[in-house]
Amino acid sequence: MTTETRGQLNSVQLNVVTLVDMERAAETGSLDGALYMMDNSVGGIGQGTDHLETVCKQGQVINWIIRPVAMHKRPDGTWPPMPKINNLVFLDTERGDEEDVAERRIMTELKIYGMPDLMRSPYTSIYYYWAGAVLSTAPPGQYRYRFVLELEQDGTKEKLYMNTTEHASLRVLKV
Repeated sequence: MTTETRGQLNSVQLNVVTLVDMERAAETGSLDGALYMMDNSVGGIGQGTDHLETVCKQGQVINWIIRPVAMHKRPDGTWPPMPKINNLVFLDTERGDEEDVAERRIMTELKIYGMPDLMRSPYTSIYYYWAGAVLSTAPPGQYRYRFVLELEQDGTKEKLYMNTTEHASLRVLKV
């Protein structure tokens, strides 16, 4: 990190935006090749992939925003199926088994937000998001995580629940 970019880490919040190809996920029963993640961090890698590394600092608030790729109202007046983040699970990379849930907490969940379908407007972006604050005591390092996503399906009230298989991560820097 250069001296010129150091001040950019002082932003209050970071946004991690995930676009979901709902058709592909429903067809294949998997999130592989159906997620595209981007963020506004400085120095992160993997923009546009499902294994994004977001650079953040201790105590920073992060908003994970999720939206479907197709977001426009359909000709019949209905909206496309929506994805929702049910949970964000940090993985235990210290023991080398990245599928085990981490025993140490590194974030405090703030709340899940979203707007009901009745409030949708052609002029307002509607999406769900998961917000959390990195603990000020979180040791600097890389923390891999997986999403547990809830996906609506066309023409049915049933929902698909899927976990990501590729793991995005946070790279926590010391303040």
